[in-house]
Amino acid sequence: MTIGITNRINELLFLFSVLIMDKKYFVKANAFKNTFCIFKEVPLSEIEGKAFDYRSKSGSSYYYTPLGMYRLSNHWGRLANSKWRLEPLPDQTISKFKLGFALWEHFYPDNATENCYYIEADFNSNTVNYQHKNNPNFDNKAVLRTSFETTKRIKQIRNILNLTSWAKYFDCDDLNLLRQEITNQLIYTNKTLEEIKRQIG
Repeated sequence: MTIGITNRINELLFLFSVLIMDKKYFVKANAFKNTFCIFKEVPLSEIEGKAFDYRSKSGSSYYYTPLGMYRLSNHWGRLANSKWRLEPLPDQTISKFKLGFALWEHFYPDNATENCYYIEADFNSNTVNYQHKNNPNFDNKAVLRTSFETTKRIKQIRNILNLTSWAKYFDCDDLNLLRQEITNQLIYTNKTLEEIKRQIG
């Protein structure tokens, strides 16, 4: 059985792990183990009057619905065996506890060995992040990498976007264009940073 078929089966099993019983939604134990998901921050008013379905030892509260899950927490990112990221509201909330919502179908399988991730850069805000290959917005142009390789590249890109010391070895009139060129090669090719610098320099 190929890795692709195995991952698709795991996705289907995950979706079926959400059971509807007497208008109460239960999630199977370990249903979120080894998953990647991006939650969208939503106002706290969306869970007003609702009782949580589960509370973790670290104090995070979970609210299950037919469409997806709310998570109220003061920590996001790597969670035990999963990677859950929160996209904040445009107007940052003051509270350390943030409420995020994710659709069930936006939980994607994660593992350390498969090339599951690609990188996106936003040159307007000088930010970079990673996305899962199952993201419907993936255009199959960026190189897919393991989580370890992705993390390494993201560190390199952040240095390129935010530091200037590396640029003193280049004769360029527009540092921003140089940053974009190097970043795009780090995203869309398998060239090492050293190879890219040699080629440009």
